[in-house]
Amino acid sequence: MYNTINEPLDQYQTSSQDSIKYTRYIVYFLAIVLSLTHIYFNTFSTLSELWISAIHFSGFGLLCILTVPIVKNEPDGARNWKIVDIVLAGIVVMSAGYLILFEDQLYARGVELSQWDWWLAIASITVALELTRRTMGWFIPVLTLVALSYVVWWGKLISGPFHFPGLSLETLLYRSYFSPEGMFGPIARISWSYVFMFILFGAFLVQSGAGDFIIKIARAAAGRFTGGPGFVAVLGSGLMGSVSGSSVANTVSTGVITIPLMKQAGFPARFAAGVEAAASTGGQLMPPVMGAGAFIMANYTQLSYLEIMGAATLPALLYFLSVAFFVRIEAKRQGLQAAGIAETTENQEPIGKLLKSGWHFTLPIASLVAMLIYGFTPTYAAGFSILVVIASTWLTTKPMKLPQVIQAMVLGSKNMAATAMLLVTIGLVVNTVATTGVGNTFSLMITDWAGGSLLVTIVLVALASLILGMGLPVTASYIILATLAAPAIYNLIAEAQLLELLMNGQIPEQVKPMLMLVAPEQAQQFGSAMSLTDAQALIALIPADLKSTLIDTVIDPAQLALALLSAHMIIFWLSQDSNVTPPVCLTAFAAAAIAKTSPMRTGFAAWKIAKGLYIVPLLFAYTPLLSSDLTQALPVFVAALLGIYALAAALEGYLESTLSWVQRLIALASGVLLLWPQQNIWITIIGASVFVGLFYWSFSKNEIKLKE
Repeated sequence: MYNTINEPLDQYQTSSQDSIKYTRYIVYFLAIVLSLTHIYFNTFSTLSELWISAIHFSGFGLLCILTVPIVKNEPDGARNWKIVDIVLAGIVVMSAGYLILFEDQLYARGVELSQWDWWLAIASITVALELTRRTMGWFIPVLTLVALSYVVWWGKLISGPFHFPGLSLETLLYRSYFSPEGMFGPIARISWSYVFMFILFGAFLVQSGAGDFIIKIARAAAGRFTGGPGFVAVLGSGLMGSVSGSSVANTVSTGVITIPLMKQAGFPARFAAGVEAAASTGGQLMPPVMGAGAFIMANYTQLSYLEIMGAATLPALLYFLSVAFFVRIEAKRQGLQAAGIAETTENQEPIGKLLKSGWHFTLPIASLVAMLIYGFTPTYAAGFSILVVIASTWLTTKPMKLPQVIQAMVLGSKNMAATAMLLVTIGLVVNTVATTGVGNTFSLMITDWAGGSLLVTIVLVALASLILGMGLPVTASYIILATLAAPAIYNLIAEAQLLELLMNGQIPEQVKPMLMLVAPEQAQQFGSAMSLTDAQALIALIPADLKSTLIDTVIDPAQLALALLSAHMIIFWLSQDSNVTPPVCLTAFAAAAIAKTSPMRTGFAAWKIAKGLYIVPLLFAYTPLLSSDLTQALPVFVAALLGIYALAAALEGYLESTLSWVQRLIALASGVLLLWPQQNIWITIIGASVFVGLFYWSFSKNEIKLKE
């Protein structure tokens, strides 16, 4: 009866052919209905958001029940589970129906629940946990139970900063199920709006043939360079990621082509898999889709999705180029010259011919970006761009007709099912954090542990992200860390800006009385330049609440918005590391399966190649890389590009030829100088000069070797 989320509908394994047929029809019909209803919800619907969130949960809950078994690899004879599934299906339908039919009575009773209220709330939460367990494993349900039990039980048993007086179980159930802040709260609203519409948009693009076009373009553009097949993986994953936003989806869709291509060209199998995993991880960093996390970031920061897209573009390019540097270095080490690699792409069509025959695939992306620029909402832009996908295929010999449109809707719903259950359940955790104030406490503790150091804070968040990533998907990891740690990083970035203003004497007259309250003996220094030590000592004297007021008053709102975006982007990038960092790295494991290499060794290879995930967030914290002012962002981008190349050479011990240990140290030093956060032009020039000189020496040595 069962089938996994991503398997074709005709792969059911059962002894009853009737069961196969009826289950297939039910899933097919349900997937179509879910796509159509969600398109309606995001365009013309006037239903309350709570109702839509409940229907969203019920619909995708049914789809999960029909397609994901209770026990993995369930044998054909395990028919006793069917009763459990029928009960679960009844509960998910009732969870929406009860809220819709009895909403007025529920609010009239408030937190005084009736017997039916009790049973439905408990049953709905239990089903959400069970369906998340089926699709995502045990970690998230256990984490959610720990969070919920903290509110009513063990929070009041512990002492210290995390002591919580506790709420009654009745209040917890009301806030978790009936209120618009729990499982049907803001995270669920993001799920049925932004996330679903962009996943559906990606499904239509895939169904239209855009995926094949992307791979062909990547092969034509990069296939004949030194390390060409590796560049195909990087470019193909970047282009595919710009529409899919899923690292695992990138790996399985592009990896089946690029990994054999790299192995055929002479790259080691483990390296080929590592490149594909690292490049595919960038899928959630590359606009315009960027996965579910980008939409949640827009909700947290109250910045438009267009602003986030614009800020993310240069860093995403920096990441993909950092992966490409490892490809080039390995190609040079293996002696894979362009002439030899070209044999793997000898039948490749010219890029001009490909663009001429497939230019229409660019229309949907162009439409999406243009509508966002002109101020349309992301959901409206995605919905209209779906129509553009369909219309653009009619410019070819293979237009999308009704069967292909229906198949795209089915694919979109199936791809959304696991994510929908994840986000609904994570909403319970986020509600718990907001209710108890754990987020503020955790942020204060991080700041205290780090001793006020922004660098140490980022390292602590990176460690927390790695630990969470062992059991959580990337989106869930980002949501939890953003809720807990983003305020701490934001405060430290804003505090650094305040420190700079104090050192430069740029303090307005109206805030000087605030400073006199905490440091009257330094009154004469206010408004004049200070030393770093004096400015730090003054900030240390300011109470937290007064410091927050001072920051809001003194610092330009645009700079504060950039600080908030930087804090969330740091966490968003660090949350991706679970894709490529052992011991649990699903993207690397998927690539290893294609390359037929050791999963763990592939994970370490991918972790090394994906070093940009750790370097670029530091640039967010200390430089204006995310600034909309390109005169500030581009110099940082260019310096960072050279710096990351230098660090890759130092790590690999190879550039254009083998580097000695002394030369590796020189490369390391030049990389550090180029990435140095103070943006001193002379430091940057020295670092660039050293690296260019080392590159020229290495290139000359390689040319001499080739002539010999």
